[in-house]
Amino acid sequence: MNENSYGLVKRMSVYPRLSICFDLDGTIVDTAPDLVRVTNMIISKEGLAATDYNLARGQVGFGAKALIREACRRAGHKISEERIDELWPEFISLYDEDIAQLSRPFDGVLATLGKLKRDGHELSVCTNKPGYLARKLLAALNLENLFVRVVGSKDGVPTKPSAAHIFAAAGHRNPRKIIMVGDSLPDIMAARAAGVPSILMRYGYAGTPTDRLRADITLRRFRELPDALFSLKRPSDPY
Repeated sequence: MNENSYGLVKRMSVYPRLSICFDLDGTIVDTAPDLVRVTNMIISKEGLAATDYNLARGQVGFGAKALIREACRRAGHKISEERIDELWPEFISLYDEDIAQLSRPFDGVLATLGKLKRDGHELSVCTNKPGYLARKLLAALNLENLFVRVVGSKDGVPTKPSAAHIFAAAGHRNPRKIIMVGDSLPDIMAARAAGVPSILMRYGYAGTPTDRLRADITLRRFRELPDALFSLKRPSDPY
């Protein structure tokens, strides 16, 4: 953590109740199984077999069009951007109609979010996924009551890496009381733009080695998050 982040978190330490903004895909919920499932349905219309799951998983954070484009590229199939634009609405429709067939919260998410909420922290979702799909997914997984607000794309707010997205999700613009938790570069960039600390989940969909993203803290497991909130403060900081 750099000196500016330490100073910021030092000031945060007098505010023990935090606004914690969470990315959704790859941070809270493992959505890759459903997104790759729908990708395979779409590329079958181009006469292609199922794509490599592990390679596609690493591209989930770039959106549906990228999933289609890269699946075609791996198969050696040329596809125009115009054709991808034609297929995109059908992708969204297929995903929308069975959004949580295979998607599940990552290990430890439900218990950890419950603990953070009981501890008095205010939790929100800050996702580049369309907001209506994010809310539908959370409802399908019985997670919606854990969050005070869910802000996604198409909700009238600039999305990550914009700082405005974090402030909208937090419900205020006080960086001393906000932490961003995510799994990829847009999350870290948005946190930097907002001047707030970032915590990165190593298991997500970064598509880039997580050590290169230079988050303030990187975690292997979601259940490590409550302890990480304390480690963001210097030992001499008062609680």
